[in-house]
Amino acid sequence: MRYANYVTDTVDEQGLASRLRLAVVRLNRRLRAQRTNSSITLTQVSALSTLHKCGPLTPGELAAKEGVQPPSMTRVIAALEEFGFATRRPHPTDGRQAIVQLSDSGLAFVNEEVGAREAWLDKRLAELTAEERELLSRAAEIIDRMAGQ
Repeated sequence: MRYANYVTDTVDEQGLASRLRLAVVRLNRRLRAQRTNSSITLTQVSALSTLHKCGPLTPGELAAKEGVQPPSMTRVIAALEEFGFATRRPHPTDGRQAIVQLSDSGLAFVNEEVGAREAWLDKRLAELTAEERELLSRAAEIIDRMAGQ
């Protein structure tokens, strides 16, 4: 009898992993569809979001946080500068380095992107009951913990 419960529990956990993965993928896809400007790539949006969250960084630090190679990040930064969303300035203590930061228009872009996604999500959340929203609030905390945030 104990063995049967173990097998059922394992199958349920595997089912949960599959359902959770699929739900996160679908939600992410729907949120990405709310983008306000499709001329900028998702990689560039991610770099802007990291600069927004972390503040000015060296290209190497930004590459590490984004999980890409420095040459790839150099291309991303160049494109962001071309859009007017990021600027480089000399590093205060290392003449070989630069510091990348959001420009005012980059900050406005990030705020617009985030605002559009959150507005869509707010509409979906408003369709739920108070109990469902409370459950999602607790789930968000757990998911953040799982993601190592």
